[in-house]
Order: sequence, then C-alpha cells, then structure tokens
Amino acid sequence: MSGWASPIHGVCRWGEVEAGPALQRSTTMPRLLAGTRRGIQVFVRWVLRWPRLVLVLLTLLCLLPFLNKAYHVDDPLFLKAAHQIIKHPLDPYGFSVVWYEYRLPMSIVTQNPPLACYYAALVGSIAGWREPAMHAGFLLPALGVVLGTYQLARRLTRNPLLAAVATLVAPGFLVSATSVMCDTMMLALWLLAMVCWMEGLEEPQKPLLLALSGVLIGICALTKYFGATLVPLLLVYSIVRQRRLGTWLAFLLIPVAVVTGYEMWTRALYGHGLFWFATFYTRGRHRLDAKGLSFFAHVLVGLGFAGGCVLPALTFAPALWSRRQFLAGGLVSAVAAVAFFRGWVNLGSAYLDGSWVANHWGWVSTQLLFWVAGGISVLALAIADCWTNRDATALLLLLWVAGTFWFAAVVNWTINARSILPMVPAVAILIARRLDRLDLPAWRWRTVAVLLPLILAGLVSLGVAAADEALANSARYAAVYLHQKTRHDPSAVEFQGHWGFQYYMELAGARPLEQGGTGSRPGDLIVKSVNNTNMFKLAEKTTVDSAYAIPMHDWVATISTDLGAGFYSSAWGPLPFAIGRVPNERYYVLRVEGPESGTNTVVR
Repeated sequence: MSGWASPIHGVCRWGEVEAGPALQRSTTMPRLLAGTRRGIQVFVRWVLRWPRLVLVLLTLLCLLPFLNKAYHVDDPLFLKAAHQIIKHPLDPYGFSVVWYEYRLPMSIVTQNPPLACYYAALVGSIAGWREPAMHAGFLLPALGVVLGTYQLARRLTRNPLLAAVATLVAPGFLVSATSVMCDTMMLALWLLAMVCWMEGLEEPQKPLLLALSGVLIGICALTKYFGATLVPLLLVYSIVRQRRLGTWLAFLLIPVAVVTGYEMWTRALYGHGLFWFATFYTRGRHRLDAKGLSFFAHVLVGLGFAGGCVLPALTFAPALWSRRQFLAGGLVSAVAAVAFFRGWVNLGSAYLDGSWVANHWGWVSTQLLFWVAGGISVLALAIADCWTNRDATALLLLLWVAGTFWFAAVVNWTINARSILPMVPAVAILIARRLDRLDLPAWRWRTVAVLLPLILAGLVSLGVAAADEALANSARYAAVYLHQKTRHDPSAVEFQGHWGFQYYMELAGARPLEQGGTGSRPGDLIVKSVNNTNMFKLAEKTTVDSAYAIPMHDWVATISTDLGAGFYSSAWGPLPFAIGRVPNERYYVLRVEGPESGTNTVVR
C-alpha cells in the first residue's frame, strides 16, 4: 500500500463523513464537490493500485525534456572509452587523451571503472551516438533508481511512494540522471543489491538471493568504485540484525573477489591496478586542493551540498521537526553563514578569487544558510531515526547517510553533487519514516505536508536541471558557431578547455592544446573557453582575433565562479547551485604571433 494512502485517504474520509449531508441539502455546489470528490477518489485508487507505473510516468515526465541535452562535464571521457570498447572490448582504457595540460593515458586520466562505458558502447552500437539516443538509453538506470528506492522503501516505511518521489525530485538525482556518466547506474545497482541482500537474510532457504546480491555489489563496484563500500555497510547491518556470523558472510566475498580480479586485470593491462590508483589519486588531490582549508570549512561546504542536492530534506523540514528543533537548526545555519561571511572559517583563497563572489559574499552566504539548514536536516534525520528505533535498519540508514557525507565532504578530493548522490534514496526513506511517526492534526495538513514539499522541490530541481542543460548546450552551440567562423581560415585551429566543449570541438576537427605537444605555429588560431577546467597559461605570444559571448538568460547556475556555484566541483564555489543573474559564456579566438613567452594576451 502506497505511503500516500494516509493523507489522501483522509481526503476521502472527510468527503464521506462531513460533506455527505450537505451534498443532499443543496444543489450546484454540492454536486460540484461530489464530482471533485469522486475524481480524487478514482485518481487515488488508480495511484495506489499502480504505484510503479505512476513512478515510471513521473520519471519519464521529468527526464524526457532533457533527451537532447549536450554532452557535459565528464560525459566525453565515458564516450571516448565506449568508442574504444567497440574496437577493443578487452582494453577499455588503451588510448591517450588530452584532458589536463598534457596527453596522458586514459588509464591515468579516468578515476572510474569501465562498466558504464560498456553500457554506453552497447547503447551507441544499437541506437547511435547522438545525444537523444544515448540519453534515452540512460533512462533505464534512472528508472532503476526510482523503482529501486520504492522497492527498498516498501520494507522500511509505510510511505514507499513518497520516498521514491522524494528521490526523483532531489536536484542531486535529477541533474545526474541527465548525464551519461556512471553515477546513476551505480546507484541503481546499489539499491537492487541491497533489496536482494535484505530479502536473502530474511529467507535463508533462498541463498541465491544472497549470491545475486554479492554479484550485484561486484558489478556496482565496477560501475563506480564507491559501490565497494556496500560490503562493509551490509556486513555491519547483517551482524547487528543476525547477532552472529553465518554462511551469509561468504557471499560478501563475491564482490571482494570481483574487485580483486579487476585489480589484477588492469594491472596486467596498464601496469597499475586502477582501483588502488583511484584511491591514491583521491588522497593526493585532496592534499593538494584542500591546502589552506580548515576541516570546519569542508564540513560546512559539505552540509551545503547535502542540503542543496537532497532538497526534500529542507522543503519537508517544517513538517518533520518541532518549532524548537526547526529554530535551532536555523540558528546553527545562520551562525555558519555568518562565519563564512565574516571570514571566520579558514577558506584560504579558494572562494575569494572571483571578483563577483568577493563583492557579493553576503548573497552567497545567504544562499549557503538555506543549503546548510537542509544539510543539518539530512544528518539529523539519520541520527534521530537511529536514536528512536535502535535497530539494524536504523543503523544501516545512519551509516549509509553519514558514510556518504564523510566521503563527499572530507575524503574525496572535491565536494560535488555526484558524491552526494548515493545518500539521496536513504534520506528520502528517512523522510518517509519520520512522517510515519508524526500525527498530523487534519487531512488538510497531511496533504500539504506531503504534496507541497514535493512540488516545491520538484520545481527547483527542474529549474536546476534546465540551467545545467542550458550551460551544456551553450558549449555545443559555441563549438558549432566557432567552427563556422574559422573553417575557411587556412591556419590550424586548436582550443583550450575540456568537458563537453572539447567533445564538440574535436567533432569539428579542432585539436586540443597541450603543453609539450607539437606546439602552435604563427598564424594558428587558439579558441579559449573561459568557464572551463584545466586551463593553463599559453606559451605562445597571441593577440585577440575575436571574442564571443553567449547569453544564458538564466537565474540559476550550476557551474559559475562568478556566482559561487560548483555542482560538479566545490572548486567553483561553496554552493551546489546558485541563484543570480548568470553571466554570459565567453569565448576568445586568439591568433598566434610567435613562440615568445612573457608577452601573452591575458584572457580571463
């Protein structure tokens, strides 16, 4: 029975008990009310009878508008590996790529296992490599997350439909589901493995469920390395639930064997195991990028990302917490925002180099206040649920949320929405579990408490997803436009900037600029994308040949140092997404005059 049964059924009972006599005593208005009541009852019965179909339709409704979204951020890396897999299925990373300053082997550049690339290769070989076909193929993992949340929530709450919809309308999920990267697929496998494991523990006569779960955990870890953390998570859960070790422990060795085999295979192929190398890379980048930042700063930014990416924890907060708890959380958030604003938190120069952020730090801190409040609600939900129930399930949810937060905020080399994503279903389930225990006074309040937060979170999430699509599409448009402007120039065209911009510039025949490469010759053109990553100072003497600005016409940004938005990396700012007038995307075409250094045209 769906979790919306309680509030909506309250509507039905109210109509039958209180409005019934009035309907018999009057004419037009009562008939209208009666028709409305019957319509609501029919709709509710249909939703409760076909909850999975409702979830599928809602998911498609939210994601189908983004099928033509341009490839964005790290999408090109997954697509390059997918093309490689078509040619050499057993050597997914056996090629080199310019993604930093130099051309490097893909086995060093990428920090993700190749299973999502194999899936992309399958989709591409069947449906083609155009954006609508590829995004349509990746709808399947997105549906897997929403339906997997529902299936898991059926075991943990009376409101499984609420938990699934809250997962869908979280910005961290909705935006991630519009990419062709590995994160959504990993989470879908994570949820399926968890459902199989729980059912297997409850039915010892069906050991195949535990075996299937072990295989799924291994596949999950080969989709994204974070999936391997399911092993210790389910180990602790099983020990607490079963209160002893059992034969089930052997099935957790399956993913360990899978990851070990993958490590040996990649070591033989590339000279180093990729699982271990990713761990080493994370530690090294964390030490480098986190230099000068305090632990407190990492925690606060992590809370901001958790609150913004799992937005239902904030929109549901008035219904989830008492007035005193709500005010206490707001006070803590305000203190955190003031600490940022006054510079009490050691931020180094990470967020103050951008002139707009430096001059509008108060507005950035105001937005941070709300996202930190949401992050506090996220952690408080997990702690309160564990304190109240004190059982294996509550401990599982606490470790799931706290472990993900710790990795995203403290361990990982950067804080980003992709690292927050794994906790989204857990928080959605915690929201549903807390609503299970609340005794809202009337059906009107129950309806408002459920529907209004979901609608509000959904509208914000769709806005953030639309803004991210606009940013991605601007890079595609810029590459096409610049190719049209430079195709008749006899000189070679190079470019600086990566992400989706690199994908489309390479499609147009331009080559990525690299330090230590063949070098640019006088007369060559260098196209520079300003709002991009892994930029370096040009060694050539250049002059500005032309400049272009693409108006964004948006009031939400996901990647902008000007607004302090860093959805894909907190290096861009302390906010997962920011509200404000989004600046134009700027591109410069530079003409190389000679190899002399020290007299470059500086473009920022």
